[in-house]
Amino acid sequence: MPPVASIIVPTRSRPAYLDVTLGSIAPQAAAAGAEVLVVDDGPLTANRLAAERHGARYLPHPAPRGPNAARNTGIAAAQSKLIVLVDDDVEAPPGWLQALLDAAAAHPEHGVLGGPIRARLEGSRLRACGREGPPITFLDLGPKDRDATFVWSANMAVRRAALDLAGPFDAGLEIYGDEEEWLRRYHAAGGRVRYVAAAGLDHRRAGPDARLGALARAAYLRGRHSRR
Repeated sequence: MPPVASIIVPTRSRPAYLDVTLGSIAPQAAAAGAEVLVVDDGPLTANRLAAERHGARYLPHPAPRGPNAARNTGIAAAQSKLIVLVDDDVEAPPGWLQALLDAAAAHPEHGVLGGPIRARLEGSRLRACGREGPPITFLDLGPKDRDATFVWSANMAVRRAALDLAGPFDAGLEIYGDEEEWLRRYHAAGGRVRYVAAAGLDHRRAGPDARLGALARAAYLRGRHSRR
């Protein structure tokens, strides 16, 4: 019997983040009968060890190819018709996966589902201000389920039928806007997206992360959609 879902975690050079992500996701996957795949975009021994420690399948790229290429690699290897994409720096509370699975069962007409993404800055004095929110991908469409234009690959379930409809992720795109381009193709083909309020998780930054400046651009690009 195939797994109820295939959870794909693209990663690159961040084993400490990855270990927290897998520690929160792997128990939920085991309880639900889902599989977890770690796609290492440029192999790192510590990433392989983290995957093995949490019982995840480990799929390395020989050299970095980008996050969309990693997603495509995971999708090609996945055994389920429901693909769950997360980033390697999230932490999912108990009930996250089950909320996605329940919503997928209740809304077969929606090929894509996603939940809230809560920014969590740990050990940083950085303060968010203005309409664009914190310098990290986030999403908050309110406390009720609803149709949406965008959800993000830090917390996104995709049916294989939706991938057949819109095609694979574009591996040639830069890191920002990578899944947005795919979602636009999916909408153009007639697809529907569902926001699942109960399927929230935390998007983490621990300590004085040197990438926070670059992440501000991600917040600018994605924050404009966070209330649609």
